[in-house]
Amino acid sequence: MFKGKTVSFHTLGCKLNFAESSTIFRQLNEIGFIKNDFNQESDLYVINTCSVTQNANKECRRLIKKAKRIAPNSFVVITGCFAQLKPKSISEMEGVDMVLGANDKFNLPNLLLNLENKKVGEIHGCEITNLNYTSSYSLGERTRSFLKIQDGCNYPCTYCTIPLARGRSRCDTIENILKNASKIAKKGIKEIVITGVNIGEFRDGNKRFSDLLKELEMVDGIERYRISSIEPNLITDEIIETVKTSKKFLPHFHIPLQSGNDKILGKMKRRYRTSLYKDKVRKIVSEIPDVCIGADVIVGFPGETDEIFNSTLNFIKELPISYLHVFSYSERENTLAITFEGVVEKQKRSERSKMLRILSEKLQRAHYQKYLGTTQTALFEQENKNGFLLGFTDNYIKVKIPFSEDLVQKKIKIKLHSFDDNGLVTCEPIKNISHVSNY
Repeated sequence: MFKGKTVSFHTLGCKLNFAESSTIFRQLNEIGFIKNDFNQESDLYVINTCSVTQNANKECRRLIKKAKRIAPNSFVVITGCFAQLKPKSISEMEGVDMVLGANDKFNLPNLLLNLENKKVGEIHGCEITNLNYTSSYSLGERTRSFLKIQDGCNYPCTYCTIPLARGRSRCDTIENILKNASKIAKKGIKEIVITGVNIGEFRDGNKRFSDLLKELEMVDGIERYRISSIEPNLITDEIIETVKTSKKFLPHFHIPLQSGNDKILGKMKRRYRTSLYKDKVRKIVSEIPDVCIGADVIVGFPGETDEIFNSTLNFIKELPISYLHVFSYSERENTLAITFEGVVEKQKRSERSKMLRILSEKLQRAHYQKYLGTTQTALFEQENKNGFLLGFTDNYIKVKIPFSEDLVQKKIKIKLHSFDDNGLVTCEPIKNISHVSNY
């Protein structure tokens, strides 16, 4: 069936999904598959889905149709969080050959054997108890690598399906994480983003997340680490101190807020209140002055009145936050929040989302403005974007520089100049300073 042994991937959602898609490809590559772009004809298509995406069902159908339009005789596999939550309905979609749940997403090479004896739309590995842990990291797709250290979540937030899709929290070992970081370094990748569902819950025996950070600092070849989203109640003084004194961990925290109102946080079953969030952000800024802090916010949660929304708006304005990721609340089956009273009209959710996005643009611009005229360090991407290279400074300012092959995937000293029309900061290399390899 797989004469050419070609495979195409389409990955939706979070950094964790990208790490896992990359791992699935490496498994397939070991049995002879080569990767094509999703727009190309392939023998096999793997669609890695997300349950957070509001139109997950619609997007999944669109991608299946696209794959079958490009290659009518191809074999289509659906995996990821949406596949775990809705395996039966996905298996019944026209064009779907196999659905892989959380326990079998990394078993695809074995499942592709003896396909003649399998039924169309077979479902594998959707048992949510006793889930296995599989190490994952991304390679090749980007300048940086996403390194998975943890999976699953024990936090029963009333709006979230992730515990249903990924099961309870489980972690890799520090030994294995360090081995994977070294493998990434040997591929010439200079930056790792540490990812998982709830990385602050990392445990390896008596070792905690702060211990892992100290161990990763020692890996040769990796010059920059970013910590992906981490819950405010799990940011310890040890974590802050490690980032503060590190030569590799960047001054950048992404800390989910979700609401700036204690009543809503309680209904969400979040494990903190606004006072803790405020104290944590101010502590980080006092210890790491040049830090960039991002936040997630959900608007339109049941019971969110205009007054409550305004309290969230004002709470954010009072804090040294640099940008927001804004989400409109959307109802999810099998969550507690779907039973709550005080449903907010979708039009109002949209209006509030727009207001917060405008605020986010202002916060980001203020963060960028603060550093114009200063010297920073940035790692540049590999793609030529209309004659420019794009990159990020240590504290997450998106910059552009005239394209030069010599600067591709290099970390260099730059001077920040001004905004362009797209909100990027133009910069220039600092002359007479060679590429920076250490801080």
